[in-house]
Amino acid sequence: MPVPYHDASVFLASLDEDWRRHVETVGPCLLQPKPARDPYEVLVRSIAYQQLHAKAGDAIFGRLLALFPEQDFPSPEQILATDFERMRGCGFSASKIATIQGIAQAALDGVIPDYASALAMEDEQLIERLVTLRGVGRWTVEMLLIYSLERPDILPVDDFGVREGYRRLKGLEQQPSRRQMIDIGLAWSPHRTVAAWYLWRVPGRGTA
Repeated sequence: MPVPYHDASVFLASLDEDWRRHVETVGPCLLQPKPARDPYEVLVRSIAYQQLHAKAGDAIFGRLLALFPEQDFPSPEQILATDFERMRGCGFSASKIATIQGIAQAALDGVIPDYASALAMEDEQLIERLVTLRGVGRWTVEMLLIYSLERPDILPVDDFGVREGYRRLKGLEQQPSRRQMIDIGLAWSPHRTVAAWYLWRVPGRGTA
């Protein structure tokens, strides 16, 4: 049985000695997408966990799901029909409630595509559409592209871990800028998603 992402790992290891050593140390890419999750669900989950540690996010999200015991995930209609105080009772801030309700409304309005439609859209096309929503930034949509739609060539250049990982990989004094990261990442195409996964796993190298 072939190892997932094997070709991407081999490609990255062939770039230079730093990449070869890092890929060899980390081993095979173990990226674990959650395919077939509807974009609406992914966005609600992303907002629920935003700026929270995993345990806190799990607790709050678990309380939301507990409001709808008959199903795996609440529909947009159910989210919109849930009053503010019940949402607050789950632990959501007023801002997050407004964002989640906005996502639910956008799903009903067709702004957020269903899974099949999202699969047929280009990366930038989907990003441009979804960043128009309150509280949804480019990084959130990139995580949707990576983990739900399994896109192989996504480099989240706004991600601190990606930029810091590259700084450590190369022993640089400063992180590259967003623009520099875009340019640097061109050499990793068409495997930028796996490159990001490896950069998230670069240990500290003791540089400034």
